[in-house]
Amino acid sequence: MAKPLHVDSVWLERIAGMLNEMEFGSLNIIVHEGQIVQVERTERKRYEIGQSSSVKSPGQLRNAVKPLRGSGSR
Repeated sequence: MAKPLHVDSVWLERIAGMLNEMEFGSLNIIVHEGQIVQVERTERKRYEIGQSSSVKSPGQLRNAVKPLRGSGSR
């Protein structure tokens, strides 16, 4: 039978703080014998092209990419 999980205000504040700081990602809570022993955060950063950077058309991008040596295309 599993021990009931006891979560005190310290853990609630830690978890809420980690969630509030995150925009994209996941929070993994590790429990051992009914107590939280570890919290793992995996965060994703998403970047958008800003107005100040130069945006290239698909044709410009295709011409900018150089094939790798030994790829079989000549």
